[in-house]
Amino acid sequence: MKAGYCCYRALGLVLSLKLLPFFILYSRISGRYGRHFEERLGFVRSALKEGPDGPFDLWLHAVSLGEVKVAAAIEESLKVVVPGARSLISTFTEHGRSLAREIFVHRIPIIYAPLDISWAVKKAIKTISPKIMVFLETEIWPAWIVEAHKKNIRIIIANGRISKRSLGKYRLIRPLLKEVFSCMDAFSMISQQDAERIIMLGAPEKRVSVAGNAKYDMLSRAVNPLEQSEMTRILSLSSDIAVIVAGSTRTGEEEMLLNAFAGINKGLFSSLLILAPRHIARTGSVVTAIRAHGFECQLWSDIKSGREKRTKQVVVVDTFGDLFRIYSVANIAFCGGSLVRLGGQNPLEPAAWGKPVFHGPSMEDFEDAISLLRRWGGSVEVPSPGLLTEQILWYLNRPEEMRKMGDAASRAVLSHKGAARRHAEVIAAALSK
Repeated sequence: MKAGYCCYRALGLVLSLKLLPFFILYSRISGRYGRHFEERLGFVRSALKEGPDGPFDLWLHAVSLGEVKVAAAIEESLKVVVPGARSLISTFTEHGRSLAREIFVHRIPIIYAPLDISWAVKKAIKTISPKIMVFLETEIWPAWIVEAHKKNIRIIIANGRISKRSLGKYRLIRPLLKEVFSCMDAFSMISQQDAERIIMLGAPEKRVSVAGNAKYDMLSRAVNPLEQSEMTRILSLSSDIAVIVAGSTRTGEEEMLLNAFAGINKGLFSSLLILAPRHIARTGSVVTAIRAHGFECQLWSDIKSGREKRTKQVVVVDTFGDLFRIYSVANIAFCGGSLVRLGGQNPLEPAAWGKPVFHGPSMEDFEDAISLLRRWGGSVEVPSPGLLTEQILWYLNRPEEMRKMGDAASRAVLSHKGAARRHAEVIAAALSK
């Protein structure tokens, strides 16, 4: 390899030898990354319970929850275009692993991804021996990619995206990326803009294609009217209650939303605010903020379990994996991370349910999705927190306008059905070579 990667590898080796003991100690004390720690060091044999160690046709890497959902959509299409292919899924987070187990049950082996250290990656690759390595979204692991390339494993990025916010950071290491990208066989990107950005960072243009967002397929299939009825029952909702669901909110946004909700309450007889913090560990501070604004609140876990009946005006979601279903009962959905400059959150989940999507000006991490919704008329940008109350009340008082916007949001998601199949076809083409 050229100098850029050699320097990265040398630095990685030094850091791995010096920092690994501290990483292990931190994992044991904090509980983070501590489960099945041997898998993170490349010892994955015990996790491969189905048949021999290898070879596998496909190794799909999905770092966390969002990527696991993409993996599910693409893997379902792969069963059609490459019937009988033997697949394996790796994740990096515990929540990603839990969701993968829920989706794939025991049909596909699920492991923790090895750390991006050459000897750990080599150990895992030797055991799994895949023909194709698929990194979902934009997971760029230099040591992993280069070691797989040395073993003549074909390497693909599927459902790839490069956000405007991350582009500047990637530019700082463009020489390294160019070397790493030269080892990769295909870049199946979400949008033309993503394709142009990864080419700008050094990906060979002839290996780059555009296939759309595979999350669309998963979302459109996941909408189930029976779940909407179940959420209505669990939350004790009636038709006269206006429900605002704010998903994946970040520090500082809850206060903005609570200020807006106070104004909404003055203009409405009955309303409910459901707050889902991006990080569940913040639940306590969110509850404190709610009480400081003069509202009483309940935890979703207490309501979901039946320990409490929903009676308060604010509910805090303190569980993983339930937000998508909760969006089903929203009159209006709000994307967190957008009133503060953190790039926003996925607007497609509420859109799939046919809900009007409100967001702040910072949606850089989901440019393709928000551009799609804008084109179809399924979203509203709120330029400042001060206008949030005014915008929400305007639409809540015009139910027909809300319904039109929600229908447009749903059609926008449905318009991109088939993206998972297109990504799967790129993978199938590499497998046939």
